[in-house]
Amino acid sequence: MSKRTRAARPQAPKLPKGEAEQVRIRREIGHDFALKDDGFGRTRLAAGTLEATRVYEVSNDGFTSTGGIVRVRNVDPLLGITSLSRQQREAGLRYREDFRCSQQASVKPMRWSERVDGGRHGGGIADSVLDAGRAHATASRALCHWEVADIVQKVCCAGGSIKSLAEQTGEGRDVVTKLLKVGLDLLAVHYGMMVGRRVG
Repeated sequence: MSKRTRAARPQAPKLPKGEAEQVRIRREIGHDFALKDDGFGRTRLAAGTLEATRVYEVSNDGFTSTGGIVRVRNVDPLLGITSLSRQQREAGLRYREDFRCSQQASVKPMRWSERVDGGRHGGGIADSVLDAGRAHATASRALCHWEVADIVQKVCCAGGSIKSLAEQTGEGRDVVTKLLKVGLDLLAVHYGMMVGRRVG
């Protein structure tokens, strides 16, 4: 007796770890603007949006219905803005690293054996810190316009979010994001990541 094979129903792919929890929390507090239904009828995070990358955490064992307090953990804009190109993201991260290294002199004691400016031993600022400071200053000059430089520095160096900067400047998030992208393009050209590309 031959067995009839039934047409297998397509199986829904497994949700990424933690996504169901993030969907539940957003539903409970009414933040459904970052949710959408997929082809299997499941409510999912709207992939590719900055809002979907934010992580919602709830105290009191994770339930708002029992008095839990929701806290939103912001994501680094350089990683959370999915429309940034690879070169823009890398340029921003490099600019940030130069800034952080240039600040090391005030927080990190230097080894006594390390050579310092002028070839002296035992005091002063390490050459690596001075080099990072010069690299950061040169890159900052490449940003040209003060509005662009201000946004790039606040995002890359001070950890500011697009939302907070939009509120501070009175501009829309799209305007702030555009200024950030222009600045990151200028940095990418400065660092030699986008040779010959016109910025604007």
